[in-house]
Amino acid sequence: MRIIGQEWYLEYEIHKNRPGLLGDISSLLGMLGINIITINGVDNERRGLLLVIDNEEKTTRLKNILDTMDNITVTKFRKPKLRDRLAVRHGRYIERDADDKKTFRFVRDELGLLVDFLAEIYKVEGHKLIGIRGMPRVGKTESIVASSVCASKRWVFLSSTLLKQTLRTRLIDDEYDPDNVFIIDGAVSSRSTSEQHWQLIREIMRLPSTKVVEHPDLFVKQNEYSMDDFDYIIELKNDRNEEITYEAVHRDPEFETFE
Repeated sequence: MRIIGQEWYLEYEIHKNRPGLLGDISSLLGMLGINIITINGVDNERRGLLLVIDNEEKTTRLKNILDTMDNITVTKFRKPKLRDRLAVRHGRYIERDADDKKTFRFVRDELGLLVDFLAEIYKVEGHKLIGIRGMPRVGKTESIVASSVCASKRWVFLSSTLLKQTLRTRLIDDEYDPDNVFIIDGAVSSRSTSEQHWQLIREIMRLPSTKVVEHPDLFVKQNEYSMDDFDYIIELKNDRNEEITYEAVHRDPEFETFE
């Protein structure tokens, strides 16, 4: 049966996690006629719920009742954002830079969360430019490809070192489809002196499609693009304390300059 109504994201912090607390809240939602789509812990002491509420009166009554509950504090009650949906799905929040809101951080054991995050971005039509920073062999390319599969998108490499070093100068007709995900390795492209390769990149940049650039900081050094052109920046590390540097990239034999 199709559920009709507006989706809401409710998140609350637990002060005293007594037995039956979740049952009380679930019962409250049931009595108000509010449907629960998903429940999950999103932090050690926080729980998130995706709800469907079919009228504004129920929304107001729920807010008022929750404000009277001593064991919890409501931290979010809003129309769900992508990060909210993924937090409930995966049981953790994506780390976001406090100052640069377009930068999101992941570690290698969060590849499933990263793939899901990218896939949801890919599903939105139109131009999107995504940069992914990370050390060699941390999982950047595999995450990009896996998220393309998850979003049912075809991926096209313009430059890559996935199997062997690739530097495209032209595409066949069906590869220009704006529904494709175009992948650029900034470390490879930045070393290319091929005008045909850069002309192809410019053509793809003008398409209303998703473009993903590995090593975006290297990519913007050799052309007219800047970091301001990126809609999302992803940082993928082996652990939270790892520093992303480009010395290791330059030393990697896979990135030898094309002859």
